[in-house]
Amino acid sequence: MGIVFALLSSLTWGTSDFFGGLATRARSAAAVTGWSQACAFVVVSVAVLLVRPEVSGWSWLVYAAAAGLCGVAGLLCFYTALAQGTMGVVSPIASMGALVPVGIGLAMGERPGAVTWLGVVVALVGVVLASGPELSGAVSPRPVLLAVASALFFGFTLFLLNRGAQASPLLTVWGMRAASVTIFVGAALVLRSVGGVGTREVPGLAAIGVGDLAANFFFGTASRIAGDSLAVVTVLGSLYPVMTILLARAILGERLRRVQQAGVLLALVGAAVISLRP
Repeated sequence: MGIVFALLSSLTWGTSDFFGGLATRARSAAAVTGWSQACAFVVVSVAVLLVRPEVSGWSWLVYAAAAGLCGVAGLLCFYTALAQGTMGVVSPIASMGALVPVGIGLAMGERPGAVTWLGVVVALVGVVLASGPELSGAVSPRPVLLAVASALFFGFTLFLLNRGAQASPLLTVWGMRAASVTIFVGAALVLRSVGGVGTREVPGLAAIGVGDLAANFFFGTASRIAGDSLAVVTVLGSLYPVMTILLARAILGERLRRVQQAGVLLALVGAAVISLRP
């Protein structure tokens, strides 16, 4: 079930990122992130009131707040990069944030088996290849640098989410949204602006926020089930560029080259190999 939840997080993250990237072509990254996070906070607050999860101690709150701050920074960089660059380039670069928690997991003594390592390597190579030969062409450096920055922020977000989720995935996600919304509400009060977002845009932004929320919850649940298998869960959760690239191909008509097709296939094969020996 840990593998299932990790893959679900990839599907929902990829879908949310795609539509979030589209939204930033009409509104600023800050407006899209702030509104989507605020709507998600309302949803997860209702869920917490209904479920009333029981936990001992408050250590999860520290991890949740830190994850929320890193997540906001990552989303701002990521959405800005998507608005200025090509989704097929930006998304795979951002997904390399998986290397951060994988490295931390190894430093903490995690030692996946040989078959699992094979799946991890194949999946990561597949995600990189999915960016295609576009990286060697005339690509603007700004979206690439923003994508790299988002990868680092996302990597630490995944690690912190993993730590907090050991106590409660739902409360950790709630704490993340509480931290991020506090920042955006403060910024809105200081700037006396809500980003120019109209009433008709709110449902779409809410859907983006709920999608990102669900992805975080799925990943947190996968982390709790998998226990100390941080590297495996992280790699599976970081396959979301495959979904983003496929949506960009289907909806925007972005060309999927042969090397990208091979990358998508390798990513899926890697995920299948990991599932054989979690």
